Amino acid sequence: MTSGLSNGEKARIRQEFAEGKATREELLKAESAAYHGPGTCTFYGTANSNQMLMEVMGLHLPGAAFANPATKLRSALTEAAGERLAQMQDAPGVGQMIDERSIVNALVGLNATGGSTNPTLHIVAIARAAGITVNWDDFDAVSRIVPSLTRIYPNGSADVNHFHAAGGMGLVIRELLEVGLLHESVETVMGTGLSAYAREPFLDDNEQLRWQEAPAHSLDDSIVRSAQAPFAPEGGLKVLRGNLGRSVIKVSAVAEEHQIVQAPVRIFHDQASFKNAFEQDQFQDDVVVVVRFQGPSVNGMPELHKLTPYLCILQDRGLKVALVTDGRMSGASGRVPAAIHVSPEAARDGMLARLRDGDIVRLDATQGQLEALVDAEVLAQRSPASIDPSDYETDYGRELFGNFRHMVSDAESGAISIYSGEQASL
Repeated sequence: MTSGLSNGEKARIRQEFAEGKATREELLKAESAAYHGPGTCTFYGTANSNQMLMEVMGLHLPGAAFANPATKLRSALTEAAGERLAQMQDAPGVGQMIDERSIVNALVGLNATGGSTNPTLHIVAIARAAGITVNWDDFDAVSRIVPSLTRIYPNGSADVNHFHAAGGMGLVIRELLEVGLLHESVETVMGTGLSAYAREPFLDDNEQLRWQEAPAHSLDDSIVRSAQAPFAPEGGLKVLRGNLGRSVIKVSAVAEEHQIVQAPVRIFHDQASFKNAFEQDQFQDDVVVVVRFQGPSVNGMPELHKLTPYLCILQDRGLKVALVTDGRMSGASGRVPAAIHVSPEAARDGMLARLRDGDIVRLDATQGQLEALVDAEVLAQRSPASIDPSDYETDYGRELFGNFRHMVSDAESGAISIYSGEQASL
């Protein structure tokens, strides 16, 4: 959508509402001003990250990712997409286009732009459907060699429209191609070669759709930069490993001074319980908030967005704060270090189920560590906590999808339900 109330201002009012400093009417007014029209939200979360992926994988028209709805350019792109589809009747289908190079390009694009964490599920699932196996080690390896080229909210103050105006995907793809970080010789909906995507669409004087080369240089280097002068030498995602399992963290929005947290844990089994504890002023010291039984086999791995303003408030108060969960936080984890998608999840005998309030946990994003500082023998001898699955199956139609949750794979395998049992972990 077009830009409305800035994402930073929206976040500020959400935090004020969480602290009781803003009314519900003020909150709804801000939300309506931020989400004011058709189209995806303007921050760089899941929807816009997936648009980026479709472009860097060559699966829609060049420059189509961030053209606003209800404009002549968007209408022309939609019409051109239909025409291109008709022209492709005898061409390879999308399933034939996606190969190992396309998947690597997706990993590179995600890291270079500091995208959402949800594609750590989506890309794995797409790859597996194409007969290709990738896991979080691949994301981590790519992140170590791909520079961060963008600063888009929540990684910066600019929104997606500002990024698009500063050069957008055409500029990013050209920069990555020039330094050899993207595979050029891939099949796309435009034919062979990703270089077709180092362009941007425009309407000529006759309102006919044309493409031109992306800008030679960034039009705003506070938003997007060249591969030779990036914001950071590494990408936006990392993998954390330790005795609690494996997880993903988005570090591109987390300040360096907040990337290491070692503190006692407080354990919750849903967002509402944490919110109640916050409202009762129970957090006075450094804390690692653990929200468990939120994985794919329990309740479909819901977004835990409601946690964000409260965690940010605690961090702003000077506390060392981190989140550890087998649930999801998308691109909205924001400024607080969040170890998400922890696998194995608590409901499948993951070590999260053996944590107790007061245990010390260390999250170190600089070293890729997620560790409970508890004697291994003590952890192993504890009885795992459990929940009643029926608590999560009686609202919002979730009971209709119970069979899918029973056979879903773990997060690192893409949280896929089309394979069952042992097949899901192949």
